[in-house]
Amino acid sequence: MRRSVPLICLPLCALAVSGCAKTVSTANFKGEQHEVAQAISNLQSNATTGEEKKICDEQLAAAVVERLGGAKGCEKALKNQLNEVDSLELTVESVHTATAGKDATATVKSIYEGKNHAGTLTLLKEGGKWKISQLAGL
Repeated sequence: MRRSVPLICLPLCALAVSGCAKTVSTANFKGEQHEVAQAISNLQSNATTGEEKKICDEQLAAAVVERLGGAKGCEKALKNQLNEVDSLELTVESVHTATAGKDATATVKSIYEGKNHAGTLTLLKEGGKWKISQLAGL
């Protein structure tokens, strides 16, 4: 694996969950903002059930999958990291979409191993779906 894999994968797994985690609430968001929050909820749900292939195919932007070594490399990296995560609670605090509707940022708060973490997810619209393109601060 390339050196950049942990830089992408570890923050993703700080966001991902396993076991008894709660679902992400999307009720406070409307329109495109709701779709962005739903994409984050889908990521959490698929991580909870160990759906690495689905995450790589549906929740991550193509550039992220490519940096992880393509579809198989992405699945392997996620599987290894998800096996190390015990539990996490995740809350989408806010969502901002760009005027053109092709990219968005979401402020996310998480509790991981008893500690609060705040971060920002960047998403872009690929093939009509919001996909995670970057993680910062988690």
